[in-house]
Amino acid sequence: MNLIKSDPSSIQARDVIKVLILDIFAFAAVFFIPEIAGFFHFPFYMIEPMRLMVILSIAHSSRVNSYFLAFTLPFFSWAVSGHPEFFKMLVMTGEITTNVFLFYFLVRRINSVLLSIIISIVVSKVLCYALYLVFFSMMLIREESDSSFLVAQIITTMVFSFYVFIILRKKSQ
Repeated sequence: MNLIKSDPSSIQARDVIKVLILDIFAFAAVFFIPEIAGFFHFPFYMIEPMRLMVILSIAHSSRVNSYFLAFTLPFFSWAVSGHPEFFKMLVMTGEITTNVFLFYFLVRRINSVLLSIIISIVVSKVLCYALYLVFFSMMLIREESDSSFLVAQIITTMVFSFYVFIILRKKSQ
């Protein structure tokens, strides 16, 4: 299945099964990450598990599924754990949905998977922090801008971007 120019009539049973497995994994990850983080005393939020699941969807499923996960994972997390808080969940939904939209928009315009995914992640993060500033306060931005968090954001952006680039490059050959 060509992930960038997918034709709904070309979807096969194995593609549906692959999407279902990915989605079950994504929802399970979002459900269990808080427990795993508590057990290991590791701040898994720094690797952005919801964005990771959407990145996996971009690389391995379809545009429709990527939007589905972007819209539903933050709500699911809020519904089952109360985290993030409701308004932060709305901002996160907008951030991840923007990431998906920009990727598919840019990849058609500039014809570069790597550049499209990097730009889409960075712009969606900037949008998120702008919305945090408008709806919350500078305090929230300060909490998430210490050096270890920023380094983690740079590393995850690069890892996610190169992953999508490598997977989609292999699939287009």
